[in-house]
Amino acid sequence: MSPRPAMYRGDRRRKEEARKAKQEAKRQRRLERKESGVSGPEIEAPPEPAEAPTEYVWFSPSKNRTLTTRTAAQPVVAGIDDWVLLTEPPKPSKPLA
Repeated sequence: MSPRPAMYRGDRRRKEEARKAKQEAKRQRRLERKESGVSGPEIEAPPEPAEAPTEYVWFSPSKNRTLTTRTAAQPVVAGIDDWVLLTEPPKPSKPLA
């Protein structure tokens, strides 16, 4: 049986050199951030979260039917007048300061 062609001695040496170079670059970035007073990785700030759509869920016991609306007003459907509000949209939370 012959050894796998990708696993020869030179390949291991190259992998080890690449790993060391990557560690050294990382160490240099850390030193630069420490000297300049900047902390954390170089990434952009996350975008502001979009507001969730407002949805109200209504239930009619006589027809055993649910309906979703965007307004708090009771839905108008011919023959159904016993709508019960099941869920309201979540209350906006106070931003952490």
